[in-house]
Amino acid sequence: MIGQFIKGKVYVFIDAENLFYSQRTLHWRVSYEKLMKYFKEECGEDTKLFVYTGRNEANPSEMRFLDMLSAKGFIIRTRVVKKIKSRDGGLEWKNNLDMELAFEMDDTRDHYDTAVLISGDSDFSVVIDRIKKVGKRIIVMSTRGHISKELLERAKYIDLRKLKDRLQK
Repeated sequence: MIGQFIKGKVYVFIDAENLFYSQRTLHWRVSYEKLMKYFKEECGEDTKLFVYTGRNEANPSEMRFLDMLSAKGFIIRTRVVKKIKSRDGGLEWKNNLDMELAFEMDDTRDHYDTAVLISGDSDFSVVIDRIKKVGKRIIVMSTRGHISKELLERAKYIDLRKLKDRLQK
């Protein structure tokens, strides 16, 4: 499906936190293994997939997940999650890597022809504008309720629901 919208070399940038919340809306989980297979089949074996996510080294299952992603060929970008006080006095986990994703998307633009962003955050509208200005194609994958109107206005949009049979865990 995505193959009809790409040209040339493809880099995929995955905002893992945004994908996690999209899965709650979808009511099914995305298999990262199937995601890798999907992009390699649709876009070519030289497609690179980057995952941006927080890392809690005290959580063994999370560390195993990151090891699995690396073993499957994903390029992992992490930062240690922070615990911050919430308004109600409790603790919240903070693991946003949007800036790192946007900078790498822009910094690597000479290495790809098409960028696929798996996120719906409006924060990415600026980097999308920059990349489009130099003639790159942009595809955004997310799901309704998690995709901003700013991204819908700027990029080809593919709803993850359409890929359930190919990506569901």
